[in-house]
Amino acid sequence: MITWYVVCAAVAVLLLLYLFVAMLKPESFQ
Repeated sequence: MITWYVVCAAVAVLLLLYLFVAMLKPESFQ
């Protein structure tokens, strides 16, 4: 059973990965 905190954790990880890539390659997000 997938609970709300598992979903929130997954979203948080994806957001952190997106921000990490955005910092590594800022020209890709212009």
